[in-house]
Amino acid sequence: MHKLALFRLHLIVFLWGFTAILGKLIHANAQVLVFYRMLFAAIFLFIFLRVYKKESIKVSKKIFFQLAAIGLAMALHWFCFFYSIKVSNVSIALSCLSLSTLFASILEPIIFKRKIDISEVIMGVVIVSCILLIFKTEFHFKEGIFYGILCAVFGTIFSVFNGKMFGKTSSGNIIFYEIFCGWFILMLFYLFSGQIFQMNEINYRDLALICLLASVFTAFPMLESVKLMKYISPFTLILTVNLEPVYGIILAFFIFGESEHMSPVFYIASGVMILAIIVNGLIKARKIKNFN
Repeated sequence: MHKLALFRLHLIVFLWGFTAILGKLIHANAQVLVFYRMLFAAIFLFIFLRVYKKESIKVSKKIFFQLAAIGLAMALHWFCFFYSIKVSNVSIALSCLSLSTLFASILEPIIFKRKIDISEVIMGVVIVSCILLIFKTEFHFKEGIFYGILCAVFGTIFSVFNGKMFGKTSSGNIIFYEIFCGWFILMLFYLFSGQIFQMNEINYRDLALICLLASVFTAFPMLESVKLMKYISPFTLILTVNLEPVYGIILAFFIFGESEHMSPVFYIASGVMILAIIVNGLIKARKIKNFN
């Protein structure tokens, strides 16, 4: 069962890595892409939870508004991610995601009221140094790097506060309301800003790809990752998820060719960042093992 769980885990991380590929294949802009991704994902989750599983989706007002706030962070995270891809490329957007670990090392101790881990601080310095090196080498992608960093910030906010919600209601409800509320807030913003009519500027090809993105590459991996927590440790989950940029960058290199070919410095810096995250995870695992 453990080996099967690990295979399923790597499968969903691979699917997450492929979202960046779909983001580049979809011609619609980031606003339209995220709007329909969240709408379709919310519909799929509702059908799965209420029609197939016949589960209750009732939550208290307090939990609803907490999930709505986290859903907004999720929407901003996805918007910045796809916008970064549109103005630069997949490799830039995915490499900047590594900064999430640095931001989490700062935000998580504050939210969960624990001491700052010195190993996380060291790792943070390494990651920032690598990002600065990438920025210097790939300066022509400065806008993509800027939005990639914002993507990491909002992703960290989403992940850390999401961790505080588990146990307050079912995992399915958490995922459903975050995605639905994120979409609803976007819809209200576009409605009052007069941008809602831009949501019609999309062709059937893009709608089909976004539908695929929302189902196979969003709703399914999110639900599957929750199920896997029964069989694998949170550490294994987090450590494996760090492979998402690796899968994505490799796939982009072979699928898109020249537009994804970066300088040797970029690949060295990205490799060092990913290695730093993995080493930090191994250090944490050893500390937990020694503590127990």
